[in-house]
Amino acid sequence: MYKSFYSLSKAPFSKEIKTNELFPSENFKETISRLDYLKNTRGIGVIVGESGSGKTSALRYFAEDLNSSLFKVIYSPHSTGSVMDFYRNLASGLGEDPVFRKSDLFKQIQTAIRDYYVKKKVTPVFILDEMHLSSNKFLNELGLLFNFSMDSKNPFILILAGLSFFLDKLSLNQNQSLAQRIVMRYHLNPLDKKEVEGYINHHLELAGNTHQIFTPGAIEAIASNSRGLPRLINTLATNSLLIGFQMKSDNINEEIVFKASEEAGI
Repeated sequence: MYKSFYSLSKAPFSKEIKTNELFPSENFKETISRLDYLKNTRGIGVIVGESGSGKTSALRYFAEDLNSSLFKVIYSPHSTGSVMDFYRNLASGLGEDPVFRKSDLFKQIQTAIRDYYVKKKVTPVFILDEMHLSSNKFLNELGLLFNFSMDSKNPFILILAGLSFFLDKLSLNQNQSLAQRIVMRYHLNPLDKKEVEGYINHHLELAGNTHQIFTPGAIEAIASNSRGLPRLINTLATNSLLIGFQMKSDNINEEIVFKASEEAGI
């Protein structure tokens, strides 16, 4: 109901947004630049940031922009299952029928990666999310699986994404064999206050907005309470629009944002 009240053609802060409509913040553009570097060099890269900072959106943008005739993307949203489950998922993603023994499965995956790169001229791109949840044992297995020391060039791209403290886990002695082979690391920071305003206006414009809905005070309140995290900005802005509609308020002011923040527990 708030959409018609504020003359919006669609919900402006939905996570269903298309990748070509994502707000191009400086951090977002730098993330894509780092991922493009990894695309050209191949190997292992790490993207970290706070929850809701936009890591998954940036990875989705990067993956969708890849030429499907040159790259094959295999995405895994978490890494808390067993190593065997992980290996089976990778093998299936590579179009293989997973074998049963771990050692054979290990060889099957490495052979499939080489075949894609050498015979099909296609680079497999593995995107592993929520890596901060992974165990040191899992990271050790990962380092072994993606060790192609006999190859002159890495025949794969492996992107590890997670919360900021994943870097602390990588710095542990038992994970050095993996950490030392990482060729790209980037920390995705939240939006600054000016970018929060640009982010809100960007999404409102995509929804057909032609007049000011959020007052400067409301935008400042959203920037402060969200800490510049896009996911929290979306929550606060949407809840504010709902409350504003219920109050029949033509504009969203800071009082409405504070109420939305309280209701959302932010």
